[in-house]
Amino acid sequence: MKILAIESSCDETAAAVVENGRHVLSSVVATQIEEHKLYGGVVPEIASRRHCESIVGVVREALERAGCTLKDLDAVAVTYAPGLIGALLVGVNFAKGLSLSAGLPLIPVHHLRSHIASNYITNPTLEPPFLCLVVSGGHSHIIEATDYTALRILGKTRDDAAGEAFDKAARAMGMPYPGGIHLDRLAETGNDQAFRLPRPTVDGAPLDFSFSGLKTAVINILHNAKQKGETINTADLAASYRKAVVDCLVKNFLRAADETGHQKLVIAGGVSANALLRRRLKAECSRTGRMLFMPDLSLTGDNAAMVGAQAYYEYRAGHTAGMELNACAQRAIDLG
Repeated sequence: MKILAIESSCDETAAAVVENGRHVLSSVVATQIEEHKLYGGVVPEIASRRHCESIVGVVREALERAGCTLKDLDAVAVTYAPGLIGALLVGVNFAKGLSLSAGLPLIPVHHLRSHIASNYITNPTLEPPFLCLVVSGGHSHIIEATDYTALRILGKTRDDAAGEAFDKAARAMGMPYPGGIHLDRLAETGNDQAFRLPRPTVDGAPLDFSFSGLKTAVINILHNAKQKGETINTADLAASYRKAVVDCLVKNFLRAADETGHQKLVIAGGVSANALLRRRLKAECSRTGRMLFMPDLSLTGDNAAMVGAQAYYEYRAGHTAGMELNACAQRAIDLG
């Protein structure tokens, strides 16, 4: 089954052709990072306009690279939630028009489910059930996957997501957008014991995360040093901060694994590219005998290949939509 997938939830316009949920025939991504870098973050109106300008060319290129025409496709899939509403609408409306004109089934796909599905491409033998840590710029969840489309939220952030916390702290340290990548690289050269930072917990919800206080602690360190005319070793602060965030993620994820008994652990989302998070989980799984599955670094960011992977299983579960499909800025992963 060949599916043309479209992704436009934030600042990447992407299209891909994926066969049977695991084989990527083509994947094209048009990024807007350089433009948004001027403003220190994604500007929703600009993102929507660039999607409008790019989507036809990106889809055409994805079909050409796959050696396909519309007649060779079995369905059209699109990210419909969650994300920037204006950006999502571009992809959803384009996919609806293509579905209607070509007479192809339309498959709506949840963005976070797609991130999890990036692991099906990298790890062809991976099948549910498993436990997944989904960490990105806007989301931090611990998800139990009992089937490809049956997911349950065990823990989530109460405020900032891990990726957001990395980006905001990096910006405060003077790093360019996207800050999390630059912070991760700089942290590799620093002393992660140089600064004492909190490891926030949530009373009554041990699997939930809270990163806003940790982010504030770093900002306070920077402000206090500036007021006193002191110089901060940014590499050491970045390393200490990264370790604190990763400590929180790993602690809760492993606790969930202990409580549920899952032996297959999966990570997904943009923050799954974080070097320390990968090393820590590799070490912990090696120590406990658990299996760890991680997406290829090329699939950690937003892309349409992961949308096509998840769409295959959504289609098999009977999850299709008609012309009534609309974009949703917010929607829980367990609602599909």
